[in-house]
Amino acid sequence: MQHYPQQLDRAAQAALLAEIRQIIAQSPLYTPTMPRSGKPMSVRMTNAGPLGWVTDKARGYRYQATHPETGKPWPPIPKILLDLWDELAGYPQAPEACLINYYASAAKMGLHQDRDEEDFDAPVLSVSLGDTGIFRVGGTTRKSPTQKFELKSGDVFVLGGEDRLAYHGIDRVVAGTSDPLAEGGRFNLTLRRVTRPAQV
Repeated sequence: MQHYPQQLDRAAQAALLAEIRQIIAQSPLYTPTMPRSGKPMSVRMTNAGPLGWVTDKARGYRYQATHPETGKPWPPIPKILLDLWDELAGYPQAPEACLINYYASAAKMGLHQDRDEEDFDAPVLSVSLGDTGIFRVGGTTRKSPTQKFELKSGDVFVLGGEDRLAYHGIDRVVAGTSDPLAEGGRFNLTLRRVTRPAQV
């Protein structure tokens, strides 16, 4: 795992936020539900890229090419995020999904693994915008010891290699620490490679 504090300066954060708002205008944030229970998650989400991560009671965790409510394809991944991937991911293939989670002040995310992808050789790269998120990350089992990181606006965090399947989550959002988001809260942008590259 690698933490890159303030990888994006204030100007880059503002530019990226403007692009995220354009994505949301095309593919609105919606409230996903948990498999089996149908319980609403506390985050709202949307996606960019050829594929998007979604979940609901009926079909569970999966990737699909269209927004579950509008039925339209997801918008393209912003170039600034593709450039970050090229710089920091250490993986030759482009990401296929950018999951956009919006955390209001009371939202959180329990410990989980990102394991709905075909190829775990590709890392998961996340970008924080807005209020600080208290990020907890452990090992590859739920009982592994965990550590906390304060993910501030402009920070980038990469889970790759032996840490690719580490359990991780957001304990809470520290309200009032946001500069870029006038409404407060936090965006987390997660770049993922979904499919296994074709063998040549």
